[in-house]
Amino acid sequence: MNIALILSYDGTRFHGWQMQKNLPTIQQCVTDAVRQTLGQEVTVSGVGRTDAGVHARRYVANFHADCSIPMDRLPLALNARLPQEIAVWGAAVVPEEFDARFSCLRKEYSYYICPGRIRDPFEVNRSYFYPYELDVDAMNRAAQYFVGRQDFAAVRSMGTPVKSTVREIFYCNVDQIDKLVRIRVCADGFLYNMVRAISGTLLYAGQGKFAPEAVADILKSCDREQAGPTLPPGGLYMTRLWYEDQTLMSFGLDGTPRGNAE
Repeated sequence: MNIALILSYDGTRFHGWQMQKNLPTIQQCVTDAVRQTLGQEVTVSGVGRTDAGVHARRYVANFHADCSIPMDRLPLALNARLPQEIAVWGAAVVPEEFDARFSCLRKEYSYYICPGRIRDPFEVNRSYFYPYELDVDAMNRAAQYFVGRQDFAAVRSMGTPVKSTVREIFYCNVDQIDKLVRIRVCADGFLYNMVRAISGTLLYAGQGKFAPEAVADILKSCDREQAGPTLPPGGLYMTRLWYEDQTLMSFGLDGTPRGNAE
């Protein structure tokens, strides 16, 4: 059977999702937990390759295996073998052709910035400390220029080669939650470091380094040097996912949590 897992993790001490030799990764931990629980060799695939230090409030992985454990009990069995930074809070049998990555319709990432004169030690590795005030309204106005189907070469780092740097962003919003500034970006796909570069560009707009309208010209230039910096990974979270499978969506992947989804 094909089994999908819904999980969350704090990525601070991990070297991203994907397995790496002699380095701790989320994929390795989840794979080991599944193998130990089911007593079978399995390959666990994930919805995306989050980088070292990046977090996920919602993440989906899947694997094929024989499993006699009821789906409502499987998360408990796996969590007993996972480190405290990783938690499986849902499991479901999905169609054989389902793939966590390729069946995903769209994703949302959120980036958190903590502006102010004094850093909050409880936000270290969970948001980006910025020792100045930010114009959140200007950031949100700048964010709207990222919306639509266009070339995002100006806000990506060189990494795995891609056929095209064109993607569609469905929404890009900036708001403030208590002391944190939150940037939310939803798209049909993302380039390497794209959200962190978008966040750095919006940071510059919030600091007044350029007008919000300048983002349009930055994108048209396709020149990475004209955009803002790539912000550190600790402020980045995968926060929402969309699939056609309604069993998966019932777990609150789109931001309407059920049970322990939050």
